[in-house]
Amino acid sequence: MIDLNTEDIRQLKSKGIEREQIETQVRHFEKGFPFINLSEAATSGNGILVMSSKEVDALVAFFESKKFDFSFLKFVPASGAASRMFKHLFEYLQMEQNVELIHHTDSESGFNSVGNFIRNLENFAFYNELESAAEKSGDSLSDLIQNKNYSRIIQLLLNDEGLGYASLPKALLLFHSYSDGSRFALEEHLIEAFHYASDEKGLAKVHFTISPEHRKRFEAVLPEITSRHAVNLRASFDISLSEQKPSTDTIAVDMLNKPFRNNDGSLLFRPGGHGALIENLNDLTEDIIFIKNIDNIVPDQLRSETYRYKKALAGLLIELQEQVFDYLDLLDAGNLESEEIREIRDFANTRLMIDIPAYFEGMSDIEKIDFLFTKLNRPIRVCGMVRNEGEPGGGPFWVLSPEGERSLQVVESSQIDFNKPEQALIVNGATHFNPVDLVCGVYDFQGNKFDLREFVDQETGFISVKSKDGRDLKALELPGLWNGAMSDWITVFVETPIITFNPVKTVNDLLRKQHQPID
Repeated sequence: MIDLNTEDIRQLKSKGIEREQIETQVRHFEKGFPFINLSEAATSGNGILVMSSKEVDALVAFFESKKFDFSFLKFVPASGAASRMFKHLFEYLQMEQNVELIHHTDSESGFNSVGNFIRNLENFAFYNELESAAEKSGDSLSDLIQNKNYSRIIQLLLNDEGLGYASLPKALLLFHSYSDGSRFALEEHLIEAFHYASDEKGLAKVHFTISPEHRKRFEAVLPEITSRHAVNLRASFDISLSEQKPSTDTIAVDMLNKPFRNNDGSLLFRPGGHGALIENLNDLTEDIIFIKNIDNIVPDQLRSETYRYKKALAGLLIELQEQVFDYLDLLDAGNLESEEIREIRDFANTRLMIDIPAYFEGMSDIEKIDFLFTKLNRPIRVCGMVRNEGEPGGGPFWVLSPEGERSLQVVESSQIDFNKPEQALIVNGATHFNPVDLVCGVYDFQGNKFDLREFVDQETGFISVKSKDGRDLKALELPGLWNGAMSDWITVFVETPIITFNPVKTVNDLLRKQHQPID
């Protein structure tokens, strides 16, 4: 039992956090989180569906025939700061500015080098805005370039006296150039949503999760953006914003696993990571939800395959969901023949990739019906997976639960015990990567919204060591949104082409041909 004083209780109440929550979190700090037990990598034909071009086209046509029967929404996590995009620029500013450094920068040839950034400055969508910011501060951008005052250029980009990009989220950075101006990352997501998630009246719903400190900036830019594209596309947009709930903050502890207290004696809470967004997702009411990262976006001319595969994934979801609902109606009624039970079992195994344990055959028919009903009556997610080309991040694997049950999961490297040779060997044999390209069905066969919080694996959190006020502390992240937070969903992995995955992890990534206008 944690010792809490009157002020602590008041603090918990203000955040909407129950005492039991922090006691559970402290127990996690004390015992740690177990590593994921990988069974094998999900590969083509073994956990990952590979579709022919003809099959993709058929699913697109099926989606188009069904789309107006459902309500859609695109969900875009957009709260993270863009500061990590500029790591190499920050490092440049921290170095002593001298002639040798400038010469070194001029000769740098690496793609993610400061030299490459400076040489291609005019090719960034934010160049004109940077030029204006320089003029407002009494500088000339062309003079700064000619005089090799690179540190001043970088300061104007990153600091609040200029564009302030270091303190903005990626959503509010200018990503792409067009003949009629540049577009923010969030702007590109609105256009995408219109092309595959709008209703019969041309209304596209998009939900961004944001940080409280950025809300005013979002609210300032959205009206002009939406009105402009509403005219250009003959569309309308329903945009909603939400913030990570204070009730999802997690308590920090000291190195002895005692609650960490600030200098004023209050308890220290920290954001629970993107896994906390399962609460935000749970609040949405649309039938089918597309999920995509804010930085995975391309200009108009490269979007045709993205649209095609988004529609195909959604078509597959609808097709599978319709069959699941039919089978659930039968299972709910009971009194199935053995042949019908086998049909549902085979569907669950071959189409939904649900591993049927060997002991299933020894069950009675009533036990088999209960088993299949439980397995089918869950949220469904269809996840695009791309061929692994060395990108960091999670991937698709078959995972063994403590009870020995196999399931398909998206697994992050932090969840894997690389000290075990057999686990490292499985990772080395992985063929695909998770680009965060999901289509989700969140209603049951009776039309009731699932409570998504009931399908979270609470044993898949993550603990890290941080510091505050010169003191070390332990921080806890909740199960990741597409990892442990969706652990108990029906999961179907589908191979999608690499062109649908074009993330911007560093500012120099915007110089790649996928993010540049066609000459």
